[in-house]
Amino acid sequence: MQGGETNIRYIKRILKEANIDVDLALGMLDRINRNDFSADTVDFDEIPSVDGTGVVDVARLDAWRARARNVEAVFTRAKLPERLLASAVSRGDTYHFDRATLYRIGLHLLPFVAYGILNGGSATSYADRKKNRTFDEYVFSVYSDLFERVAPGIVGKPKGLTPAFFDPNGRSGPAFVELKMRSLLLQALRYRRVVGFSERVLYPMFQMTSVDNNDEIQDAYARYAAGPFLKPLIDRTGIEITHVLTGVQPMTAAYTHSSEGFPRRVFDRAYGERGRPLPLPGGHGQSFAVLRDVFVRLAELGKEFIQIGNVDNVGNVVDEVSLAVLALSGRPAGFDFAFRTAVDVKGGVLVRRKNGRLTCADIGAAVPMECVLASEKSGSPVLFNCATGLFRLSTLIDSLDRIVGEIPLRVTDQEKDAGKYSQAEQITWEVIGILDDPLIFAVNKDARFLAAKMLVENFLTSGIRLDALRPNSPTSTAIRSTAYRLHEGLVRKLTGVYGLKHTRSGWAPVD
Repeated sequence: MQGGETNIRYIKRILKEANIDVDLALGMLDRINRNDFSADTVDFDEIPSVDGTGVVDVARLDAWRARARNVEAVFTRAKLPERLLASAVSRGDTYHFDRATLYRIGLHLLPFVAYGILNGGSATSYADRKKNRTFDEYVFSVYSDLFERVAPGIVGKPKGLTPAFFDPNGRSGPAFVELKMRSLLLQALRYRRVVGFSERVLYPMFQMTSVDNNDEIQDAYARYAAGPFLKPLIDRTGIEITHVLTGVQPMTAAYTHSSEGFPRRVFDRAYGERGRPLPLPGGHGQSFAVLRDVFVRLAELGKEFIQIGNVDNVGNVVDEVSLAVLALSGRPAGFDFAFRTAVDVKGGVLVRRKNGRLTCADIGAAVPMECVLASEKSGSPVLFNCATGLFRLSTLIDSLDRIVGEIPLRVTDQEKDAGKYSQAEQITWEVIGILDDPLIFAVNKDARFLAAKMLVENFLTSGIRLDALRPNSPTSTAIRSTAYRLHEGLVRKLTGVYGLKHTRSGWAPVD
């Protein structure tokens, strides 16, 4: 009994009052208590390295070999120019493509790609003072005054609407989503210059929002459409890039802390108030259920591939070479993993499970940091998840029931202002372990993974006060070295795919 009412009636009532999806919350609780695809660890066998077939170093890829039947199917279905096939070397039942030809194939395939983002929830942890201090105490001290000035304007906002970078003087740049939309419009223009007109290039864009932030996000898109970063390009291309296909994620609930024993129950004492549940997102892994109708609609529009990723990665743009490799391989999906650096402490790494399948497992929650460091010490680099996936759409749609049913629940205990509770999340990238024979693209972090899990990390990548980061400890020295490389990568991206120039007052669009 809880609150003097029949338990189930009480729970349903308080969940509904908190705008929590009752069926989702109770369904997840049932899965947790039945231990149905729920685990706190991953039974991984090894941390794999680049092998050239399943794990491909795409940054250094000079050529790719593909089976003739896969190649011919792609060329026929997409009606690719025969000259692209003529430039390949045919050997038996395979074709060998050099990197330049792969790029041209990928460019011609852009009208068959839809680009999507997983909008973050409220940027609370991202701008949380305690979490940013734990990143590195000394590094935080360098930015503490800037943090205190910037953080209040970020907390509570959808992550995608927060600045993607900051100018050297600390002024906010465009939002993550605004910048991504700009890159898609510029890529559409490049396609038209080389191939010709197509209204389908990388459009429509799609996304997952939540019941808590959808209205705010849609309002922001209307402003972006009239702003200096998008309006001139929308006028030139005729592409209404801010008209985004959307799936809205419902809220689930927090559950009781493990210290309260099992079975777990709905946590109903948030902030010490009895009868108050705590609404939480159930993880981006729910995107496969939330976006089901969007995927079907994209297929109806003639899309063959979708690229989807977390909103906070400035390096996440459609890469023509990776697209061509996936298309020609016949495989169901490809995922970017970057060689781990000193700043990659929160997120997932590539592991091979004991059943032989590759998957992504979070540092800490699933893979102990000691294992990560031991692998690196032995000379084997660890591949860190970039939170981007390139899917063959037809295969994804056919696999959705299986994915939705099998993607694990990760349950972690929390102790925050709201109290001691547990949070259940489905991690998007554990889909890697469900799909048959996916590709892994090993990439350079400074080219493909310019993400910001914490605000201080954004300051570092933005190149702010890097000269002030004097060697203080092995950790901060490594962070300083990484930050210079990340900032160089950011500058290349801003001046390249994002079409910006640096002026006295900061970064501005080139149109």
